[in-house]
Amino acid sequence: MRRSISFPLIPGPDIFRKLFVSWNFSHNHEKMSFSTPPAALIPDHPGSKIVYIDYLKVLLTALVVAHHAFVTYGAPGGWYYSEKTSITSAIMAMTMFVAVNQSYFMGFFFFLSALFIPASYKKKGAAVFIKDRFFRLGIPLLFYSFILAPVMNYLVYYYEGEHHITFMQFLSGYDGWISVGVLWFVVALLLFSLVYAGWKGIAKSAPDIWPMPAVKNILRLGAALAVVSFIVRLGFPVGWVLDPVGFQLGHFPQYIAVFMVGIAAAESKWLDQLNPDQYKPIKTIALCMIFIGFPIVYAIKIIFDNPLEWFSGGLHGEAAFYAFWEQITGVCIMVALLAYSKEHLNAPNAFLSKMSRCAFAVYILHPLVLIVLALLLRTWPVDPALKLVLVTPLGIVFSFLIGHIAIKIPGVNKVI
Repeated sequence: MRRSISFPLIPGPDIFRKLFVSWNFSHNHEKMSFSTPPAALIPDHPGSKIVYIDYLKVLLTALVVAHHAFVTYGAPGGWYYSEKTSITSAIMAMTMFVAVNQSYFMGFFFFLSALFIPASYKKKGAAVFIKDRFFRLGIPLLFYSFILAPVMNYLVYYYEGEHHITFMQFLSGYDGWISVGVLWFVVALLLFSLVYAGWKGIAKSAPDIWPMPAVKNILRLGAALAVVSFIVRLGFPVGWVLDPVGFQLGHFPQYIAVFMVGIAAAESKWLDQLNPDQYKPIKTIALCMIFIGFPIVYAIKIIFDNPLEWFSGGLHGEAAFYAFWEQITGVCIMVALLAYSKEHLNAPNAFLSKMSRCAFAVYILHPLVLIVLALLLRTWPVDPALKLVLVTPLGIVFSFLIGHIAIKIPGVNKVI
């Protein structure tokens, strides 16, 4: 059941500072950074020496497409159109894929967006910064809600529901005009940006400089997020959605925290200090959490046969265990990917640069691509798990192709 509540604001910097200082961050000078979300969500690029950020953007955007393809064909979650497989092994593999993704990839987007906000605010000033945020985030929101969402819903209504009416007839009874869909992220980022601008308008002192986090403190952050997530999910379990903005408040403790970490990282210039060797233990922990930790979560469900909702929230041991698995896995994957990309992907690549440039367009348009592909294959008499094998790569390829075309349209490239 959905209820109307107010969205919590981001905690103030004093709370954030006390939390991290109490954990005694190491004073080494290794660098830490995170990959970026869609291009239009990043105000200013700090330079060619961190091209791995753009390439991680491509990876994360492709994962978003794959994530929704998996939800279409068997993984838990809602989507515009779905055909769920009944093959147990396939369901387990799909569930593992989307659970691992959910543990980090949207938080990663928030971190990277925050990473470049201070430079943009300083360069443009408060008024221009806010105007730019509304321009570059607001226009895509309007396009998605008033153009793209009605078209996608019509296609599903017409072909899956077999309601053979015209588009205009469909619109005459359409009541879903406020429909942000996957752009809930853009709504949240706009809100976070406005809170940041408000805070900067109040705080006149120079920003605090934070030392690079040690491995033990990254794990402590994950544990703290697990505790807070468990508490929040007592009232707002995973799957509870705040309409019409589409926020799943059960995931927002991580989103808020990593956004704040991104601000701190930008002001403390962590991108200039990241040393991949420092975070090698994090990679091992991340792999263990994925390939050992998740099967344990799944085994608990099978052995005790308790409702799946007990993992989503409420006063249940399953909810606590899942929250710890999710948050520790998420922060470890973020750091491991950053360390790996800094070491192995920090070289210019023309093809990846082009893909990076159209990533925001891909993020906006990929639901339409997946829906069209799934509807085209809906009468193919094979198990949905087999359709997934075809739709996932095709969805990624066509989404980037259409995104690349979209940014060539005059005027569109000024927004995205």
